Parts: sequence; C-alpha cells; structure tokens
Amino acid sequence: MNDSNKPRYGQEDASFQAAGGYDGIRQLVDDFYQIMDSLPDATDIRAMHREDLTEARDKLTRFLCGWLGGPRLFLERYGQISIPSFHARWPIGEPERDAWLGCMAQAIDRQPWHPEFKEYLLRQLRVPADRVVQAARARREPDTQ
Repeated sequence: MNDSNKPRYGQEDASFQAAGGYDGIRQLVDDFYQIMDSLPDATDIRAMHREDLTEARDKLTRFLCGWLGGPRLFLERYGQISIPSFHARWPIGEPERDAWLGCMAQAIDRQPWHPEFKEYLLRQLRVPADRVVQAARARREPDTQ
C-alpha cells in the first residue's frame, strides 16, 4: 500500500472505519470497562462510576463514534458535551488520567486493529485526558489576578 492509499486517521470517517464502526467501538468500550473493573490501579477511577456501567458504556461508545468521525450518536441522545466540564465533578489529576489511559491502552491492545491505528488512537485520547487534568488543576488553583 503506497502512502496515497493509506488511511488518513482523523479525516472524515477513516478512524471510525478503522475501529470497526459502532460494533468495534462498542467492543473497545466493553473491554475498557472490564479492565477498569479488574485492574487494581484503576480502583479510584472505577469508584467515580456508578455500580451499573450500562449508561457509562452507552455514553462512551456513542461519544467515541462521533469523536472518531462516525455518526454523532452522543449528541443525538444526550446533547452537547464538554469533556472537561463533564468531568469537573471528580478530582482528576495525573494519577487518574494515567489509570484511565492505562485501561484504554490495554483495551486498545485487545482489538484486532492495525498497529498504526492503535498508536494513533491512544495518542489522540491523551489530548482530552490532558485537558481534563488541566481543567481540574485550574479549578483548584486560586485566582492570581
């Protein structure tokens, strides 16, 4: 495959397709929450969720579909979302971000996706994860003006 035929992740629905569409993303989310339930390092972030993960699974699946260039299913069902604002109710710092990304890295590794897409996706997921931490830090720091 020459460079002109390579998928251009992040453009149109290339990432959504590389993830296997809705079903592939749903499998990623199912694996993610299974890992979160079983990984000792994820105890704190798991405690931020309800016992029943049905709604969390639905929301994350729908969000990722649109975020990866597919149908905007989250918007259709739940409306607009600001990732940092949504997560503002929890104390999220670097350890929580790293635990979340660690669970996601393991879930991504389980998927039958191209290695380049796996790398791309984890790199892209770090961006909103870092923004959540930055927003939480800004809320904790006193106004310096």
